[in-house]
Amino acid sequence: MNVAKLSTLAIAMAAAFAPAARAQSNAELLKELQALKERVAELEKKLSAKPAEKPAGMTPEQAESFNRIAVKTEALEDAVEAQGLKMLKISGFIDPTFIYNRSQNVAGFQLLNKDPYSYDSGYFGMAMLDFQKEMDGGTKLRLTLAPERGVGATFNSGSIIHEATASIPVSDLQTRVTVGQIPDWSGYEYLPPTLTKLITHNMLFDFTLPTAYTGVASDITRGKWMYKVGLANVNAARRDPGHKAPAIIYRIDYSRGEFQGFGFAGVHGKLHNFASDDATVFPLDAGKNTRADLFEFDAYFIRGDLTWQGQLSWGQQKGAAVYHDDGVLRDAKWWGLSTLAAYKFIPRWEAVARFDYLRNSRNGGGLLGYTSDDGRNGIGRGFVDDGSGTNTWIADPANLDRGANRYALSLGLSYLYNLNTTIKAEYRLDRSNLAVFQYLSDGSYRKSNHLLGTSVVVSF
Repeated sequence: MNVAKLSTLAIAMAAAFAPAARAQSNAELLKELQALKERVAELEKKLSAKPAEKPAGMTPEQAESFNRIAVKTEALEDAVEAQGLKMLKISGFIDPTFIYNRSQNVAGFQLLNKDPYSYDSGYFGMAMLDFQKEMDGGTKLRLTLAPERGVGATFNSGSIIHEATASIPVSDLQTRVTVGQIPDWSGYEYLPPTLTKLITHNMLFDFTLPTAYTGVASDITRGKWMYKVGLANVNAARRDPGHKAPAIIYRIDYSRGEFQGFGFAGVHGKLHNFASDDATVFPLDAGKNTRADLFEFDAYFIRGDLTWQGQLSWGQQKGAAVYHDDGVLRDAKWWGLSTLAAYKFIPRWEAVARFDYLRNSRNGGGLLGYTSDDGRNGIGRGFVDDGSGTNTWIADPANLDRGANRYALSLGLSYLYNLNTTIKAEYRLDRSNLAVFQYLSDGSYRKSNHLLGTSVVVSF
């Protein structure tokens, strides 16, 4: 065995892993390098002490090459473990998106934009970096970074944290406790563009489901059943003074077989009531939390080239309705459905269709986090021209307590360019029974809107 070659190998390996340890001092790097050299020397001694031992059927030259490979492999494993890279998985994606929205009079690219969340500026145009680490004993850590478009940015201004969780096994690896910031798990649609068929999300995803939980949850798998139950702040990194009770959160899934399954999820507890933030009308109620109850059921069938997914949702929040013009906070209640079908008519090409319906007419409308008239998302009461000839539009005086019922039809295509790149295109028609879409080009309100989008999702 050539000592000089092994020493050179040790130095080269240490240099190769130097970028992962830039935060360390020179003294620490020297210590690690010395330890690695000592380990190589120890392995050399073991080999030289047993020169007669060699794998059966090998010539002395082959045995020497085999032993040299074994030394290099073991030294490499030691170096990886010393740098904390053992069982570390790093992945990510970028998702540049082009959106044309007729009512908003805009067409252009979106990437890491700071706009508030809306159906035409949601969880797309993202860049995400995901770190997953599993340690001896089964504990898992996950840190997902998503500047501007992650869940953290929607309720914790400036946060780039999409997920920060620790999953700790209790009695076995199938019984765990998860703590940290957990993205919402409701519904059939996933959040990352790498896992969605279309560019935009369905209306139930956008307007009726929570964003994320900060708290603790059990995670139990028993055969075909998976249970998640916990206590958490909903859409909040911390609670405001005076608010003490966390919400109950849960999701239960059943995998009936290889191709189909169903699940349901819910949230019950006090959530922030944005209608109470109208301090000019309700000065004593600003920042108030009120009781909310959310429940949804979803199911899927995926076999070969065919995909079907569906969801039913119901929800209510006390005192969170849009209509409170007379100084009285009223309850918001809604229900909706969404269904999606997709078929790969050619292995790389997939056609997708999705239909959503959202009934939201009670007390002027009102959804989770949407408690005022919203001309961009088409939520709330219908608007009419006041007849003054100045193109001024006001909430319909004859229907101040009536909210709009919405539906949307999306048609899309996706093309798998290669294993890491998917190109998507989508046309979406949104309609309502009331004039709730504000057209910025002339200030008018109409009952429908059109959206076109394309995106390129590149992942690793």
